[in-house]
Amino acid sequence: MSKFNAAFEQFDAYNKKDPNSFTWENTTYPQEYFLAIKLYDWVKQLDPNASEELLLASRSQHIGRWEIPRHTYPEGREAYLKWRKDLAQYHAEKASAIMEIVGYSPGQIARTKQILLKQKIKVDHDVQTMENALCLVFLQFLYEDFYPKYEADKVINILKKSLLKMDAHGHQFALGLPYSEKGLHYIQEALKLISK
Repeated sequence: MSKFNAAFEQFDAYNKKDPNSFTWENTTYPQEYFLAIKLYDWVKQLDPNASEELLLASRSQHIGRWEIPRHTYPEGREAYLKWRKDLAQYHAEKASAIMEIVGYSPGQIARTKQILLKQKIKVDHDVQTMENALCLVFLQFLYEDFYPKYEADKVINILKKSLLKMDAHGHQFALGLPYSEKGLHYIQEALKLISK
C-alpha cells in the first residue's frame, strides 16, 4: 500500500470513531468521516491538479474534532476563537503523527500542517483552495439546517465572513449550489455587502 493510501486509511478509520452521526440522502455516517470525504471531493473539483499535501490535508482537516467539544470552553467570542485555534492545532498534530507513521518526510508533514493551519490564506493557492472547499462543504451540507436557527442579520453576517474568505473561483461554485428560496436570499444579501 502506498503512503498516500495508508494515510487515508488511517484518517478515515479515526474519523469513523466519531460518535456524532450525519444523515445524507437517507444514509447515516459518522459525521467527521462524511464531511472529510466531501471536503476531499470539493478540493479535487476545485483543483484537479491538487498537490498530495493538499489532498492529505483535506482528508484530515477536522480529524478527531469531537474530542474537543465547544462546550468544554466558556461562552463568548474570545473563548470560541481560542477553541477554534486549539482545534486546528489538534487536527494538525493528529494528522502529522499519522503521516509520520506511514513514512512521510518532515518536509511533506510540515507542508500539510501549513495547509491545515490555513497559514497565508489569500496568498497560498493550496490554503485558499482548502478555504473555498470548507465553505462549500458548509453551504452544501450544513447551511440549510443551520440558518433557520438564527435571526436573519446573524445569518447574513456569518455568510459574509465565510464568503469573504473565499475567492472568485469559490464564489462561482457557491452560487451554483441548490438552495431554498430563503437560503439563496441570505447568500445574495451577504454578497451584496461584500461588493459594496
